[in-house]
Amino acid sequence: MGTTPHSLPNDASPAVPPTGPPTGPPTGDDWWRDAVVYQVYPRSFADDDGDGMGDLPGVRRRLGYLSELGVDALWLSPFYTSPQADAGYDVADYRGVDPMFGTLADFDALVADAHALGIRVIVDLVPNHSSDRHPWFQQALRGERRDRYIFRDSPNDWESVFGGPAWTQVEDGQWYLHLFAPEQPDLNWDHPEVRAEFRDILRFWLDRGVDGFRVDVAHGMIKDDGLPDVGPKEGRQVELLGDERVPYFDQDGVHDIYREWRPILDSYPGGRMAVAEAWVSSPERLARYVGPDELHQAFNFDFMMADYHAKSFRTVIEKSLAEAELVGAPTTWVLSNHDKPRHVTRHGGLARARAATLLMLALPGSAYLYNGEELGLPEVLDLPDELRQDPAFKRSGESRDGCRVPLPWTTAPGCGWRDPWLPIPEEWRELSAEAQQDDPDSTLSLYRAALRLRKRHPALGGGVLRWLESSVLDTREDVLALERSPGLAVVLNTGEEPVTLAELGLSGEVLLSSGPQPDPRAVAPDTTIWLALTS
Repeated sequence: MGTTPHSLPNDASPAVPPTGPPTGPPTGDDWWRDAVVYQVYPRSFADDDGDGMGDLPGVRRRLGYLSELGVDALWLSPFYTSPQADAGYDVADYRGVDPMFGTLADFDALVADAHALGIRVIVDLVPNHSSDRHPWFQQALRGERRDRYIFRDSPNDWESVFGGPAWTQVEDGQWYLHLFAPEQPDLNWDHPEVRAEFRDILRFWLDRGVDGFRVDVAHGMIKDDGLPDVGPKEGRQVELLGDERVPYFDQDGVHDIYREWRPILDSYPGGRMAVAEAWVSSPERLARYVGPDELHQAFNFDFMMADYHAKSFRTVIEKSLAEAELVGAPTTWVLSNHDKPRHVTRHGGLARARAATLLMLALPGSAYLYNGEELGLPEVLDLPDELRQDPAFKRSGESRDGCRVPLPWTTAPGCGWRDPWLPIPEEWRELSAEAQQDDPDSTLSLYRAALRLRKRHPALGGGVLRWLESSVLDTREDVLALERSPGLAVVLNTGEEPVTLAELGLSGEVLLSSGPQPDPRAVAPDTTIWLALTS
C-alpha cells in the first residue's frame, strides 16, 4: 500500500510524535454550536497495519485528508476493548483501546495531531449496557454483585431492539435484561456504583484531551419502576431510531444522570460537550435532554428520515428549528450514519444526495457527516449473508452492514485495503478519494467547496433563516427557497422541471451548485444552489 490522497505514506512518521496526553485543542467554548463533525467508523475508515481492519493509526494518517475536507471535529465510534459482538458497542473495558484498533498511546497521538490541525475529537460513550465480558458481568454470572445489572426471577414482555426477547436466562435460573443483543446486558443505573463509575470514565477521557462525547442510547439507562409489561402491540415493540413510548426508554429519571455529568464537562476548559442519541416521541421530550444543566445537543433524526421532497424537508426544518428554540440551543443536522442506509441510496441517487447535502450544510446549527458520504458512496445491498456481522441481522434479518463497508482510498485493486473485513465493491475504485481528488466536479470537491464557503460566508453556520415566498412557490411544492442573512439564498428543486431565478424573484451570483446548471438563470431538477443575492 503506497501513498494515498492526503495521507502520510505508510513508512512515514507524523510531524509531531506526542509523548503523552495532548495539551488541548484550539480555544472557543461554543465551537459545537455550528461545527461540522465527521463520524469515523474506525474499523472501516483506514487500515494502517494491513490486517483488513481499520485502526487508530489509520485514522491518524488520514487527518490531513479530514483537515483538507474542512471538518471542525471528528467523532470516533467505539474503539474500546470489546469482543465485538456489536461492532464495539459491547464494551468490556471503558478505559482501554481494543488491540485491533491500537493502544492508548495511539489514541493520545491521534488526539494530539488532530488538535494540532485544529480538529477536535469526540468519542462514543456507551452507558446503557456493557459487554457480557465486562468484569462486572462476569462477577454477576458467578452470582456476585448482580445488583449492578438488571436481574429478575422471571422475564416480562420486553423485546430487544434487535428482535426477539430482551431477557436471557443464566444457569441458576435468573434472567438478565438486554435491550440489544444478549452480549450487551443493561446496567442498573439506580445503583450508585454504576453512576460513580461513569463519572470517572468521563474524567478519564477528558483528562486525555477529548472534546466531547456522543452518548449512545441516551434515552435509555433508567427503566420504569417495577419493570411493567408493555402489553400487546401491533408489529414490533420498538425499532432502532423509533419514537415509541415504552417503559424502558425516555424515563424522566435519565435527566438526573445528565445533571450529574454537566458540571464535570463544564469543569474542563475549551468547551467540552456532549450530544445525545435519543429517540423520543415528541419535540418537547427531546428538548428536555438539552440545556445549560444537561447535554449540549441532541441528534436530529427527523431530518435524516425525511422524504426526498422539498415539502418534507421544509416541514422537518421548521419542526427542528422550533425544537431548538425551546431550549435556546442550535439543532443538529445529519443525513447518514452507521445505523441507517446511506442517503445516496435512501434518496434515490447521487444527484439527490448532493442536493440534500448542500441544503443541510446551509442550515443554521451544526452538521454531522458520516465517513464516506463525501465520496458519494451508496449503500452496499448485495453483501453475502455469511459475511454480515450486525447482530440485528441474526435476530431480525435486518442488517446495517451495508453502510459500514470500508472506504475506498485508491483506484488500485482493493482500494487501498488488503483483505478488508467486508468486501469493497469493485466499482468503488472510481469513487475512491484518489479518483476524486483532482476532479472539480466530484462529490469530494463539492463537500470541500461547501465546507470552505460555510466557514467563510457570514450568513452560514449559526444564525437564523427566513423562508422566501413567491407565486411560483405557492404552486410548486417541489421547490424550497430560503434566505440566510446577510445576502445568501438557498434554493432546492426536487421536481422534474427547472425553476428560473426570475420566477422566484431572485438575482445574483451562484456561489455553489450541487449539480450541473445547463441554464445559469435556472435551478435544474434535483439540484440545490447557494446564491449570493444582488442587493
